[in-house]
Amino acid sequence: MPGVDLGSAVIEAVETGLLPKGGGHAMAAGVSLRPGDLGPFRAFMADKLGPSVQAARAASALKVDAALSARGATLDLLHSIERAGPFGSGNPTPVFAFPAHRARFPQVVGKGGHVSFSLTSDDGAKLKAIAFRAAGTPIGDTLMRDADTPLHFAGSLSLDHYQGREQVQLRLTDIARPAR
Repeated sequence: MPGVDLGSAVIEAVETGLLPKGGGHAMAAGVSLRPGDLGPFRAFMADKLGPSVQAARAASALKVDAALSARGATLDLLHSIERAGPFGSGNPTPVFAFPAHRARFPQVVGKGGHVSFSLTSDDGAKLKAIAFRAAGTPIGDTLMRDADTPLHFAGSLSLDHYQGREQVQLRLTDIARPAR
């Protein structure tokens, strides 16, 4: 994980006498443990790497602005969001979470390998959705394999013009399984 120096923590454990042997670099390490070393080594690593692991996770975490349902993703809401723009690096586009929704009818579309689907809530509301360049990726594979399974979706809303109609569309950023 970027920002976490595994090798230096292992080397420090050897230097303090906690381990008989070990070494590595920022992204990989190897250790030799004596009987009874595992518990103290685990505690040492948690103490040494805990803050940097937390910081790295926070830096890579998807920031969600609000939770929404497919029924709540209306044209009025999208037009209100657009009035808060323009969006860019200093004013990022809002990201919405859609908890426990289902991807229905996923299909690969376009030359870029996009995955189009209908995001559906338990109350039957539907929202057009697309995952750009997702075919063959973990997100695209999940959409295709787990269609109609409750999942958590996150992304931004955009306006889609199709056959003279305006409709709201979710641009999928990430997907997650509900915790068990």
